[in-house]
Amino acid sequence: MPNVSTCQAENSALVVVDIQQRLGDAMPGKVLNRVLLNTTLLARASDLMEIPVLQTEQYPQGLGATHAAVAEALPATTRLFEKQSFSCCGADGFEQALDASGRRQFVLVGMEAHVCVLQTALDLQRRGFDAFVVEDAICSRRLENYQNALDHLRQNGVHVVSAESVVFEWMGSATHPQFKSIQALLR
Repeated sequence: MPNVSTCQAENSALVVVDIQQRLGDAMPGKVLNRVLLNTTLLARASDLMEIPVLQTEQYPQGLGATHAAVAEALPATTRLFEKQSFSCCGADGFEQALDASGRRQFVLVGMEAHVCVLQTALDLQRRGFDAFVVEDAICSRRLENYQNALDHLRQNGVHVVSAESVVFEWMGSATHPQFKSIQALLR
């Protein structure tokens, strides 16, 4: 029987993986814009719905800080982790933050799909968490690497979802108190 699961706001945290300026500069422009748009949607929705956000930067001395468009949208409570490991789980303090969050579902966005996002999702699955990778908020420099990452994730039981699906699953219905605010973000 397949593992069927939806994102629940009270059980989710958002993980923003290495969306850094210099790394973004290496991405195709149209693809980068899609990632930025959908990541900022999820970051703002997380802020409105009080969903914890964990953020990583891969070797920021070389790849620069988080892209300004994403940095502006992140909630003030976002926890930032610098790393050199490809999986976020290798960053100092990251696993402790996972446990401290009390959440079991982790929604991943970021760069690059076939390296850091993939390895983080698989590590989360191995640790017994549910990983949800947002396919329209991740990217790789090459399309074939992006597509291979999605195939690999699906083959390993990782949920591959869209940004809007996550937001609507978090709300559950149009009666959610933040529905109108989040609906405005979608325009």
